[in-house]
Formats: sequence, structure tokens, C-alpha cells
Amino acid sequence: MGSHRRLATSGFDRGASVAVGFLSVAAATLGAVPVDAAPYDDTRAKVDRLYEQAEKATEAYNAADERADELRAEVGTARDRVARQQQRINSLRESLGSLAGAQYRSGGIDPSLALLLSDDPGDYLDHASRLDRLTAHQAGELRELQDAMRELAQDREEAAGKLRELERSRKAVAAHKKTVERKLATARRLLDSLPDDERDAYGRASRSGRDGMAGLDGAAASGRGSAAVAAARSALGKPYVWGANGPSGFDCSGLMQWSYAQAGVALPRTSQAQRHAGRQVPLSEARPGDLVVYRGDASHVGMYMGNGQVIHAPYPGAPVRYDPVGMMPVSSVTRV
Repeated sequence: MGSHRRLATSGFDRGASVAVGFLSVAAATLGAVPVDAAPYDDTRAKVDRLYEQAEKATEAYNAADERADELRAEVGTARDRVARQQQRINSLRESLGSLAGAQYRSGGIDPSLALLLSDDPGDYLDHASRLDRLTAHQAGELRELQDAMRELAQDREEAAGKLRELERSRKAVAAHKKTVERKLATARRLLDSLPDDERDAYGRASRSGRDGMAGLDGAAASGRGSAAVAAARSALGKPYVWGANGPSGFDCSGLMQWSYAQAGVALPRTSQAQRHAGRQVPLSEARPGDLVVYRGDASHVGMYMGNGQVIHAPYPGAPVRYDPVGMMPVSSVTRV
């Protein structure tokens, strides 16, 4: 989902707004999914639309979940700082208590009388002056720390409130995902009910490339690109799993994040963020290891493997596999 002088409220608001914005778009999109099952002659278009909507929902879920993790860390840091300052306050109170006790024991006598009875009036005045300065300084420190404690307590509550808000939103997206899963299951049943030739035609159409893209063959991958390519190949055949980033299952951005993690590179969690995780290059210059981002909203991502092919996690029911790079509209290519 920085400095700890004060957890900036605007920072939480910005982070929450971004994540909740993803969620609002996903909710609006999912709300538009028709309730009635599509007739056979419209099944392929309906399934394609459901796959796209499900992917948008998954990436929104991933964004919210990542932001929630960030907030948990920030709240933990704030609590640690509060605990450290509480220890300082306790130490200061103990110190002030010792001084107060000493003053009480020696100050039970009127100060003017104590001065008269002192063997060394000059020494008495020196000690009294230093004691006054010390207690005034420590009292000021105590007031400052008490103010800081109140401020941090407020920040901690604000952070916890944002965390609760994001958790609620994440659960709402999860509920939407279940709705989409039911619709996908309905679409799958409709596909299975089609004649074999029509069902096969749908499978071929979902893996078809666009003209002029099949012959793409970029330069050799970089060292870390090669390691990511090897990791992606090792995931071939693994199932598509909602919100998963390996190693037993993946969604589209989860596969990219896991593959590059095996190369020692930390990628962001969502396909939208992965689009900006490196330098964008033209599709004509793509080379193995580059991230190929699809659709205008960057809701799908795959890894270019050379020879006009990508490896990606397509959609529920389809395992990690090779497909033509032009299987759907390419919006950008990112070199990590």
C-alpha cells in the first residue's frame, strides 16, 4: 500500500484515495456486468468481456492489498516511535521524581534558614541555581514530549482508520471478485455446451496475433532479463489464481513480479505500476524480459520472450502459457 517526524495526514489521504479510486472503478465496471446468461451466439464476446472485467478487479484488489500492507508498516513504525518516547518520558519522570524527593528532603526548611545554616553559603547558592535551571529544562522537555505523545496518538488513530477503511474496501473487491467468478463459471458452462468446432474456434481466437507482429525478434536479453525469462518459463503450466504471485499460481502481474524477484529485482505489484517500472521502448525494439502491457488501462501484462511471443497468466482456467505478443492491443513495452 519516509520521515517519522509526523505521519502526514495528506499522505494517508493520497494513498487511500489512489487505492479507493481503483476500487471505485472496479466496482463500477463490475456493476455493469449483465445478470442474464448470454445466448450461445454471443458467448465468446461475453466471456472476453468478463475476463477483462475480472482482470481489472484483480488489479484493483492487488493495489488495495499493497496499500494496506504499506499502512500496516507505517502504523507499526508509529507505534514503535510512541513506545520509545514513552520510555523517555518514564525515564524523565523518574529523574524528576528523584529531584523532587531530594528537594523535599532538603527543602523542608525555609530556603532563607537553610542559607543561614549552610557552612558554605556560596556553594548553597550555586547548587540552588543549577537545580533551578535543571528542573526548568526537564519540565520543558516533559511538556514537549507530552505534546508529541498527543500528536502521535492522533496520527496513529488516523493511520489505523485508513487501514480499516482499506481493509473494508479490499473485502468489498473480494466480494465483487466472487461475483465475477460466478459469471465466469456460467460463461465456461456455456462454452462447454457449444459444439466442439465452435469451442475450438474460441480457443484459437483467444490466442491469435495481429498482423505484422509475429516476426518480432529483439536483441538478446540483459543478465537480469535472462534470469526473469528463465523464471517465467519455469512457471509454464501453473494455474491462474486470483491475486497470487507464486510460486504455485499466478495472476498476470503476480507472474511478472515473481519472475523478476528470482532475478533479484523488486517489481511493483500491479500491472499499472509495472508499466512505469523501467524505460518504455517501442514494440518493434522489444527483447526477451521486457514487460508487454495491454489495453489502455494497463490491466494485463505479459513478458516478451522473443520471436513474437509472450509468456503470461491469461485468465481463470487457462494456465501460464505462450501466446502471440499481439493477442490483444498493446499499450506499452517496459524494459526493467
